[in-house]
Amino acid sequence: MLLAKKIRINVSRQDAETLEFMQAKCRALYNWHLSQLKSGAKWSVYDAKKTLQQSRQIDPELNAVYGKLLQEVFFRLNEAMRGFFRRVKAGETPGFPRYHPRPKFFTLKYPGVYLRVEDQTLILPTGGRGKPKRFPDVRAKLTETPPTPFREVAVTKDAEGHYYATFLSDADESHPQADDGSAIAYDLGIKTLATGYSTTGRFVHVGGFTTYRWYNKQLDRIRALRSHCQKGSRRYRYLTRVYHRVSEQKRRKQRDSLHKASAFLTRQAESAIVLGDLSQQQMVQKSRNVTKRTKGLHRSVQNEWGLYQFVQMVQYKAQRNGKKLYVISERYTSKECSGCGYRQEMPLWKRTYHCPQCGLVMDRDENSARNILARFLARLGPYPERDDVLSTSSGI
Repeated sequence: MLLAKKIRINVSRQDAETLEFMQAKCRALYNWHLSQLKSGAKWSVYDAKKTLQQSRQIDPELNAVYGKLLQEVFFRLNEAMRGFFRRVKAGETPGFPRYHPRPKFFTLKYPGVYLRVEDQTLILPTGGRGKPKRFPDVRAKLTETPPTPFREVAVTKDAEGHYYATFLSDADESHPQADDGSAIAYDLGIKTLATGYSTTGRFVHVGGFTTYRWYNKQLDRIRALRSHCQKGSRRYRYLTRVYHRVSEQKRRKQRDSLHKASAFLTRQAESAIVLGDLSQQQMVQKSRNVTKRTKGLHRSVQNEWGLYQFVQMVQYKAQRNGKKLYVISERYTSKECSGCGYRQEMPLWKRTYHCPQCGLVMDRDENSARNILARFLARLGPYPERDDVLSTSSGI
């Protein structure tokens, strides 16, 4: 399994100009070969690589660009063309690969074997032989410690002008996992995405993606307008495109929310993360207003947060941050009192747990998180390897 770690780098003004120059030349080379393909030329990555020397003679400034970056341009274009042909073969109607615009920074991909890290300084080589070269090697200051060893480093730039280096490394070769006996258990809920309770006695609340309600209203409105149009008409096709665009915006917003929540969840101080194996069926309840005729048919989903996708994000990010992940059964954790163990019925609409035996009054999700942590700690070892306890090493 490969892991990526994105680290911000600080570069001088001269080094920034060097990076801008090299990415501009790589982008121009990519766009030129793409224009040849759009004109009807046949694509072969090996034939394209043979033209690099001829391109250097036409544009001598390419000699100032690191050779591995220029070769990576052909592999990136080859991946784009392979994806295009694959979709055509599948019967789809894909668009042809697009040009890279000037305002967008063309990612520079360096093979890891040619890079050095000295005293939190990443040295990025440039093109040219002999001394002095037109551009000296770029010396980028790292703000974090990179994983070692790494396979590849990709240099990017965001809209604010900040530069980043993304290190690609193997999961088992990254920094070793720390195990200090601490753990934090999370209950995946309805009102909040996750509610956690740690061995230090602190609660952690992670809110969910609630903007989906606004998007659902927009999608319902578009569907209502489209229902009054003749299928296949110009307005029908227009509303269909708008519907797909809004749906894609909703998916991107939701994915971004899950990425941020899973990153926050895996950056806690505890060395072990425990999740309850909540299924999507548990997030569905029957409607109260049902008739004899429609009994059992009206069921309402409490949220659209994508719990399975969220758990997958937590899995690989926990491994990237050196944490152990366990998924255990959370059966009856919402019904049992975390103080005395008394069990009572707790329907989904009941959000506060009131224990008639010990008098405990607690939020439903907090009570469940405490029970999950207690159930996990009861399997002493401190983390025993059992069939009902899954770790990232064995998969979820």
